[in-house]
Amino acid sequence: MKNIVILISGRGSNMEAVVRAAENEGWPARIAAVISNKPEAKGLEFAKARGIPTAVVANKDFSSRAEFDAALQESIDRFAPDLVVLAGFMRILTAPFVAHYEGRMLNIHPSLLPLFPGLGTHQQALDAGETEHGATVHFVTAELDHGPVVAQARVPVLPDDTEDTLSARVLVEEHKLYPHAVRLFVEDRLSITDGEVRITNAAPAETTSI
Repeated sequence: MKNIVILISGRGSNMEAVVRAAENEGWPARIAAVISNKPEAKGLEFAKARGIPTAVVANKDFSSRAEFDAALQESIDRFAPDLVVLAGFMRILTAPFVAHYEGRMLNIHPSLLPLFPGLGTHQQALDAGETEHGATVHFVTAELDHGPVVAQARVPVLPDDTEDTLSARVLVEEHKLYPHAVRLFVEDRLSITDGEVRITNAAPAETTSI
């Protein structure tokens, strides 16, 4: 039974998707805790209602990123995580923190990486005239949004799309993609070789998309 700790900063819709999938699909894992850097994060209410332990490590209480990350790491490690899941966790993490969870921390990013790392991805895709957009689940490394890719979901960019409509359509796919990727980890089907993710017993398209 694997322990999963999920980090959020806001409403935590991807956290909800992972929690529901773990419950409904009977994963050999438990959501050990949901931790936020924002005490007002709405996702904490969902976790509490599910009986999931919660914690807040507020970044505003610390004078440096290093001090915050050290406190966050201490809070996470109290739950003995096999996997740390970043679900809308709006912090740039320090290299020592990332190294501590190397190979056991996943993030979801709303673009088809390596395209459009960072913020404002949907508008960037529209401004670039992309015909396709989507989301990527990847292992976290010290370089922002550049870790080994586990899976991607793709959506067409429509002629009348706005940032809001494109974002909403991508989010629907995120809620399918992230549970899929987390379950692969839980089932010990993921490995990293030469910086690339390999999926054991993968369907032909499973290594790149869903």
